[in-house]
Amino acid sequence: RILHPNRGYPVGSGPGSPAGEGPACHLILTRASAPLPGQLYGVEVPAETPLGLKLISTDSEGLCGWGALTPRSIQTFNTPRWVLFFLCVASFLQGMIINGFINTVVTSIERRFDLRSYQAGLIASSYDIAACVCLAFVSYFGGTGHKPRWLGWGVLVMALGSLVFALPHFTTPPYHVSIPERTGVCTGNRTSPCHDSEGGGLSSYRFVFMLGQFLHGVGATPLYTLGVTYLDENVKSSYAPVYIGIFYTAAIVGPAAGYLLGGHFLNIYTEVHMTTELTPENPLWVGAWWIGFLAGGAAALVIALPILGYPRQLPGSQKYVAMRVSEAHQLKDGSQASASDPQFGKSVKDMPRSVLLLLKNPPFLFLCLAGATEATLIAGMSTFGPKFLESQFSLSASEAATWFGYMVVPAGGGGTFLGGYIVKKLNLRCRGIIRFCMVCALVSLLAIFIFLIHCPNVPMAGVTAPYRSNLSLLGGNLTVGCNADCHCLRELYNPVCGADGVMYYSPCHAGCSTINHTEISTGRRVYLGCSCVVGGNVTSGQEGLALDGKCTSSCSHMPAFLTFLFIIISFTFLCSIPALTATLRCVPDNQRSFGLGIQWIVVRSLGGIPGPIAFGSVIDISCLLWEDQCGEQGSCHLYQNSAMSRYTLIAGIIYKVLGTLFFLLASVLYKPPPESPQSSCESTDHGPGDSGGETGDLPIKDLPPEIIANVHTRL
Repeated sequence: RILHPNRGYPVGSGPGSPAGEGPACHLILTRASAPLPGQLYGVEVPAETPLGLKLISTDSEGLCGWGALTPRSIQTFNTPRWVLFFLCVASFLQGMIINGFINTVVTSIERRFDLRSYQAGLIASSYDIAACVCLAFVSYFGGTGHKPRWLGWGVLVMALGSLVFALPHFTTPPYHVSIPERTGVCTGNRTSPCHDSEGGGLSSYRFVFMLGQFLHGVGATPLYTLGVTYLDENVKSSYAPVYIGIFYTAAIVGPAAGYLLGGHFLNIYTEVHMTTELTPENPLWVGAWWIGFLAGGAAALVIALPILGYPRQLPGSQKYVAMRVSEAHQLKDGSQASASDPQFGKSVKDMPRSVLLLLKNPPFLFLCLAGATEATLIAGMSTFGPKFLESQFSLSASEAATWFGYMVVPAGGGGTFLGGYIVKKLNLRCRGIIRFCMVCALVSLLAIFIFLIHCPNVPMAGVTAPYRSNLSLLGGNLTVGCNADCHCLRELYNPVCGADGVMYYSPCHAGCSTINHTEISTGRRVYLGCSCVVGGNVTSGQEGLALDGKCTSSCSHMPAFLTFLFIIISFTFLCSIPALTATLRCVPDNQRSFGLGIQWIVVRSLGGIPGPIAFGSVIDISCLLWEDQCGEQGSCHLYQNSAMSRYTLIAGIIYKVLGTLFFLLASVLYKPPPESPQSSCESTDHGPGDSGGETGDLPIKDLPPEIIANVHTRL
């Protein structure tokens, strides 16, 4: 029973009022002085507070287990560190499956199930669509519910989505293909490949893939809203950024593992029980895209079990809530006090009022907009960053992806972890955190000017350089006198590098008549009799010679570009956890889960979903040569490097300037509680061992209804 320190009545009772049975946590007063309202909590073991309050816990509901099954042996795992471990594994699996495997196997799925690129894009977008639909519901009701159960069931749904995604492999006929008799050299009789791909009976399976992705989105929704708030509620506030940083770092490392494992699985033929003459280099090869989803789904099923066993609150967590000082933004009309009511948010009728309170919170709104601008850059660069490197420095797709992976994993993962550590080390308050984010945005804004540097295009015959036999033809005219009798097809793109240093659309367009041999060291085929490879820079004895693949670039800007790209990625991710921490602190405690849900909706709808579309449109403007898919425009074969750099720079500057401005406005408009310590480096916790002199009358934190009946009572 909790007694009023002055009158001796139970809280919520008055003289003559019957005092019901108190909660499991009992309070013993050892000194008659006004306690901190937020410190009227029981803790796991008897503790002496700075004000002489002895807290004794008799609550048995904080045990780890499943229903009545709470073995003593598993209580060792009932700590914040083990919660962090299991949530990290879940976020790692989410990143590996959705951001790793999906991006790796898209082309294989397109080839296997006769899908067009826009259909594959719709499959990828189904994840974000599901997340936007579910975020408000999950964050609102899950925020006041049993968070571990929401998290565990979410991981189970995500596992189901992975199994559904792999299902088409087992319900379709085996993949058979014969190697066509097309070597790509100059021959008089050619049949169009457009007649070979009639009928798209398997394309209907895209709806199964969309369902799998939708389930992925539904299942992953609780992870980054309820998972974050559950960690934040169960550790000391100064340690919360470190825990959240580690959690998000696991989510960033996951895609790296997905790319590595997915690439390995794609080297295995999709029909693992069959042998084939195809090799992974053949355009008709389909790898075992489905293995990763089966493995990831099985792992998610296993990891959901321990998450479901955690209690609503970890033992001792009430102590951290009691010691924490509110940093919620103070509205002019004081309406944020209504969110302190422990009954607020437990009914769907409170949702409009909860949304209104968030909309009246300027720092929260501008942090959401800043997050959307950063998400746009992250989504756009993660999608098209490898393509940019491939075009600028004449790299292969695998080389570009490898270099980009080398940048993203240490820069993104390191920046995410370091951001949380800096907030903890400097013990920054809400306004200090927002200013730190603004500085990070400024640094990355300055570094983005590296996009002013670009590499010249490798000369391509008929596009960026004329054929030697006809110096007047440019602008995509690939048929000239030296290859007119070859009847080359635009649908068969297979670039070769002539001995003259010029790249040709295909061996046929170079006028090559035969394949001489394959170089053992590089695996590149050597073509002879190329009638278009004449004069210019051709050395004696190499007339009519061409090598399979693109010409290498002599551009030397790659080290400098990768260095500044590392800085951009590092400082972009460096402010991610601090911005998240500021979001959690500038809203009332009862609204943290719902606030994160609303923030994720804004970030996804304004950043994550349109980001790749915006950057893709910007990059498409710089295309010089489009693929011809049987009369329809396909993907881009060749970009103008200078235009690509210029347009990417303009887009980057716009979004970085907006992000910096939004962080500035959030800092200026933030109004801390009057009782809150004003120093941006002062601790947010007050408890045993904390210095801070006179505690004063600190704002009341949200207290669970079983602990205190009326939170607005002045004690």
